[in-house]
Amino acid sequence: HPLYTWGVVSSSALWSRRCFTWEEIAQRSGRGPPPQDRWLVIDRKVYDISHFYKRHPGGARLLSSHAGQDVTDAFVAFHVDKLLVNKYLKPLLIGELAPDQPSIEPTKNKMLVKDFRELRASVEKMGLLKPNKLFFFLHLAHILLLDTAAWLVLFYFGTSLMPFIVSLVMLSTSQVQASWLQHDLGHLSVFKKTKWNHLLHKFVMCHLIGASAKWWTLLHSRHHAKPNCFQKDPDIDMHPFLFTLGKKFSVELGIKKKKYMPYNHQHKYFFISEYLHSPATLISNGAYRSYFGAAFKLQRASHIISVLPPETSRMLESSWFVWVSQMNHIPMDIYYDKNLDWVSTQLQATCNVEQSLFNDWFTGHLNFQIEHHLFPTMPRHNYWKVAPLVKSLCAKHGIEYQCKPLLTAFADIVHSLKNSGELWLDAYLHK
Repeated sequence: HPLYTWGVVSSSALWSRRCFTWEEIAQRSGRGPPPQDRWLVIDRKVYDISHFYKRHPGGARLLSSHAGQDVTDAFVAFHVDKLLVNKYLKPLLIGELAPDQPSIEPTKNKMLVKDFRELRASVEKMGLLKPNKLFFFLHLAHILLLDTAAWLVLFYFGTSLMPFIVSLVMLSTSQVQASWLQHDLGHLSVFKKTKWNHLLHKFVMCHLIGASAKWWTLLHSRHHAKPNCFQKDPDIDMHPFLFTLGKKFSVELGIKKKKYMPYNHQHKYFFISEYLHSPATLISNGAYRSYFGAAFKLQRASHIISVLPPETSRMLESSWFVWVSQMNHIPMDIYYDKNLDWVSTQLQATCNVEQSLFNDWFTGHLNFQIEHHLFPTMPRHNYWKVAPLVKSLCAKHGIEYQCKPLLTAFADIVHSLKNSGELWLDAYLHK
């Protein structure tokens, strides 16, 4: 496919390279006895990342989680600056797949991969990966307007109960909306040039939110690469020490008679533990180690503390963020990495919420979680345009495309946790 051949190295340069089988590549996953080689495949070319993975800009664990696998679709999905990536790849090339080897791994759906790559090419031709700067400018303006209005309410009307509540709601809303904006910037979907996305991402994360941009990028990239894959997706690291997640894991945990928490009550203490997901809380865990993150956090905290109890605002922000971020993943399949194709990996771990102007705004367009995971650098104002094409692809290959009302999605978080807890308890007592 022309989209997946970037001219990383000329074909003539490959004649002297070695040829490998999928079996040989799978053995270089970084596991087992030394030397623990790590190889991966991009567009039939084999790269040795045994030393480079520790220097990978997206983090060592992200790249290591793909060792021994074909990463062509993930590679295309994440990398915007092709010329920059080309410089890193050339020295890592060690060979290519043997002529008798299929281009697609045996664990992956060949026709689905082919159709998705054609869809990706159509998306690029339609210009759906190009950002609308006016959309993001207006979004930033409404964040700053809410933030300013919150302080003006207190300035003109005092700190009695009603002005306090109004100001608190405005401030919390502006902070959550800033979180959605930093998410856009972190995914390189606001500006064409990567450096501007990185620069503004640091500004929004450090100044408007008070967090570390690098910390967010390292964790969030791993989540997108292997969503709901245990030990590879950091978003489900709370299993098994805080929650038991997924039907299979819950039964396995019960059979092993492991009980770190009263999991049969996890759907109840979820409402308390959601505060632990707050970006503000993570400072105690050493997440904000960057100089600017710490400096801006102190600056931001100083004027919040002077007027509003910070815990109240943080709890509102945290609750909003946690419910939106978890509604698309917690109710879905959670297990070990099965090395499935890109579409299957994303669809088994994500679901959508129905579109409306309110849902789009309230969730930062994360109600289109399926489209967001398939095209992580796509500007969110284009999700609705690609959604019908993704639905057609899923229908053609018999893949379930889940879409539900917002409140149903919220309720499914609790139902999923309750169900997992009951499965664990039954296995713990009777198996």
